[in-house]
Amino acid sequence: MSENTANQAISAVLESLEAALKRGDTQAAVDLFQPDCYWRDLVAFTWNIKTLEGREQIAEMLNTQLAATKPSRLRLADNEPATEADGVAQGWITFETGVARGTGFIRLKQGRIWTLLTTMAELKGHEEPKGPLRPMGAEHGARRDRTSWKERREAELDALGTAEQPYCLIVGGGQGGIGLGARLRQLGVPTIIVDKNERPGDAWRKRYKTLCLHDPVWYDHMPYLPFPDNWPVFTPKDKIGDWLEMYTKVMELNYWGSTVCKSARYDEAKGEWIVEVERGGEPITLRPKQLVLATGMSGKPNVPSFKGMDVFKGEQHHSSQHPGPDAYHGKKVVVIGANNSAHDICAALWEAGVDVTMVQRSSTHIVKSDSLMELALGDLYSERAVAAGMTTAKADLTFASIPYAMLHEFQIPVFNAIRERDAEFYARLEKSGFMLDFGDDDSGLFMKYLRRGSGYYIDVGASQLVADGKIKLKSGVDVVELKEHSVLLSDGSELEADLVVYATGYGSMNGWAADLISREVADKVGKVWGLGSNTTKDPGPWEGEQRNMWKPTQQEALWFHGGNLHQSRHYSQYLSLQLKARMEGIPTPVFGLQEVHHLS
Repeated sequence: MSENTANQAISAVLESLEAALKRGDTQAAVDLFQPDCYWRDLVAFTWNIKTLEGREQIAEMLNTQLAATKPSRLRLADNEPATEADGVAQGWITFETGVARGTGFIRLKQGRIWTLLTTMAELKGHEEPKGPLRPMGAEHGARRDRTSWKERREAELDALGTAEQPYCLIVGGGQGGIGLGARLRQLGVPTIIVDKNERPGDAWRKRYKTLCLHDPVWYDHMPYLPFPDNWPVFTPKDKIGDWLEMYTKVMELNYWGSTVCKSARYDEAKGEWIVEVERGGEPITLRPKQLVLATGMSGKPNVPSFKGMDVFKGEQHHSSQHPGPDAYHGKKVVVIGANNSAHDICAALWEAGVDVTMVQRSSTHIVKSDSLMELALGDLYSERAVAAGMTTAKADLTFASIPYAMLHEFQIPVFNAIRERDAEFYARLEKSGFMLDFGDDDSGLFMKYLRRGSGYYIDVGASQLVADGKIKLKSGVDVVELKEHSVLLSDGSELEADLVVYATGYGSMNGWAADLISREVADKVGKVWGLGSNTTKDPGPWEGEQRNMWKPTQQEALWFHGGNLHQSRHYSQYLSLQLKARMEGIPTPVFGLQEVHHLS
C-alpha cells in the first residue's frame, strides 16, 4: 500500500465514521471497526481515561456519550501523511467535539479500524495563552496608578489562600504536582501547591547522594520547558531538584513550601473541600473545590514489620530516608530488597568501602541501561528519534496509542531481543545466585512498572558488583527477626549489621488518602495503580487503564496524579483539562467511572 493509498483508506474510514456519528448510527460506526478492536479515549469522548475493547464496549460508550459529545471534523492531520507496514495503515488524526479540539492516532487492518486513540487537546474558548495568544507583558501607553507585572504577581501571592480561595489544591510538590500546577496556571485555574519541604526539588535533594534518574532525558521533559540540548542523559538528583525550583519560579506557580497538610474533608452541601494546613507553623484553612493528591507513586514508604526491630541496636531506616554511604565506611550494612533503590544504595555503599549484603526475597527483572535505551526506547525517546523528526508530544501519543491489553505483545519481542543480546550478562548474574525474571509473561520492564510499579532494576553498574560478589547476596530467603547486632534469615544464616536499610518499596497512593482524609474515603476510592492484569501484585479483574490515576474517582472532586516524569508530563494535560472544564461549568458526563475491586 503506497502513502497515497494509505491516506485514501484512512480518510475514507474517517469520513464514514464521522457521518455515522453525526446521524447517531452506532451500528454503522462499530461496523467500521475490526472485531478485535480498541478505542482508547483520553477525556475527549468519555470525560475519563478509558479503553473500550471490542465492538460491544464501543457501542455502549457511543450510545451513552454521543449526544453530549457531538463529534465532527474527523480528519487526517495536516502535513502528517499516513504510512503502511505489515498490512497496517496508520496515521495522525484531528477532530472536534462540541466543547473541544482533539488529536489522535488510527490504525487500520484489512480496511477497518484496529486501534483508535482520541485525546482532548484544548477546550474551545479556553485555549492556553501561547503562540499568537501569548500575553503582551508590557503595557504600552501611559496611565496613572499603573502596576507592574511584579506587583500584580505579588498581590496574587498575598491574596490566594487568604482573601481568595484556590479552585484547586495540589498536595505534593514534586515533579508531578509542579507539572500539573504549570498546566493549570496556563489554563487560568487558581491553584496552590503545598509541600512539607522548604524548597521545590527538596524531595530529590534529600535522597542519597548518588541518586540519578534511570530514564533518559528525552523521556523526562517537563511541560512547556524541555531540558536544554546539553542536559545530561541521566539527570543527577540535585540537578533535577534545581531544575524544579527554577521551573516553579519561572512558571509563576503558587507553591507553598514548609507546609504540612494536616487533614481534609469534603463538604457535600457546599461542594468544596475543607483542608487544614500548617504553613511555617501557622494554621490555615483552605476551601478548594478540587483536591489532587500528587504525593507520588513512590510516596508512602512500605516499612516492613519484623520481629526484633525494637531490639536491634544498630541503625535502621527505609531507603527513602537513606542519607548516602559516607557515615558507614568500614561498617556492615544489610539491605533488604533487590530492586532499583536497593541496587543503587548497595553500589554506593560498596564504593565507600562498606561491607554490604543484599537480601533478595523474590525475583527481580534486570535490564541493562544501554540495552533498554537502544532497543526499547530508541525509536521514540533518543537522539536518534529526535534526528528522525520525533517530537516529545508525538512520542507520548504514539506510546499512548497502543492499548494496554495488547502492549505486552509489543514488549515481549523487545525484551526477548534484550535477553539474547545480554545472555552472557544474565548468565553471570544467575551464577551468583541472583533470581531473575522478565515478568510473568516475559514482557519486561514497562509492563512490570504499569502493573505493579516495582520488581525491577535498570542496571547502571550494580549488577556487575553482584555478579562479582563485591555486593554480597543472600537470595531466596526472608527475614525471620532482627537481633541486637544481626539479621536472622529463614535459611538459618545470620548477617552481622550496623545498619539495616529497608528497600522495600512503597504502598498504594490511596494510603495518603487514608491518612489525610479517612480510611472510609480511601476504601471508597480503592486501590491506586495497576491494570488488573492478574499477574504478580496486580490482581484482577482486568481494568484496561491505570486504576484511579489522572481521572475521576468514586470520591467526588478527589484526584490522583503522579507516575514517572513521562507520565506526569503527558497525563497532566488531561487532568488539567478535566479540572478546567469543571471550573468553567462545562458539562462533563463521565463514562465508565472506575469501579472498586481492591482497597489497597
